Amino acid sequence: MLVQVQDLPLTAVPVTLPCMAERNKRSQALILTVKQMGESNRAVCALTKDFGIVHATLYGGPKSKLKSLVQPFNAGELWIYDDKTRHSCKITDFEVTKTHLSLHSSLYKIWAAELATEIMLKTKCAGDEQRSYILLSAFVDGIDASDENGARLGTIRFLWRYLGMLGVQPDVERCALCNRPLTDGSATYTAETSGFVCTNCEPQGDFSADADGLAYLNAINTCTPGAVRAMTISAESTYAIKRILFHLISQAVGTKLTTIETGMGIL
Repeated sequence: MLVQVQDLPLTAVPVTLPCMAERNKRSQALILTVKQMGESNRAVCALTKDFGIVHATLYGGPKSKLKSLVQPFNAGELWIYDDKTRHSCKITDFEVTKTHLSLHSSLYKIWAAELATEIMLKTKCAGDEQRSYILLSAFVDGIDASDENGARLGTIRFLWRYLGMLGVQPDVERCALCNRPLTDGSATYTAETSGFVCTNCEPQGDFSADADGLAYLNAINTCTPGAVRAMTISAESTYAIKRILFHLISQAVGTKLTTIETGMGIL
């Protein structure tokens, strides 16, 4: 005897399928570090315009074309395959548009670029990866196109702007104690006030700064980038401001910066 069984309604079960399109990504990128990983692969860290800091593996032997392209401070269009389920991210292509050749030949520029990279990585781009990408890319482009003196001023501009992004940029216009204008004369920076103080209030602070140095820092905030790049200050003013900025950025990071510790004689 045959029994007819009626078709029963099937309960719809949602099925999540991997989306291959989402795994393949591309963005403008600046290569930060490249380290050997095993015999033939490399671990690459890049700062991208769209995805922030990316850690990816570059596969291939010594004859790999990509290995010659993926070099520190090269910039261009980066393609990656990011498989979240397998915790795997690999570089599939890199179209280089800028090689920044002087950053591989000038000792100062190499250390300056590595200092900026170390700061970015240790502060996680100050929580604003897109602005950090713009700032770091402009810095690398700028020092590559400058002589060493111009690169030193470029480093000052980068550090001062980044301190602003971190929210720890001290006031350079008025005394932290008496509120008098500072740009008319010399001042000192004191850790106690975390700011610049006029010599009337504190003749001997932790670091000294002259009027030209303070005016230059103020111009970075108030003038166009092109106008600031056209300005120059003395070697003495540059050195004094550099010491203050190195102190401020180290305090902001909260730990010693290896680049400053080991490259002080160069930077």
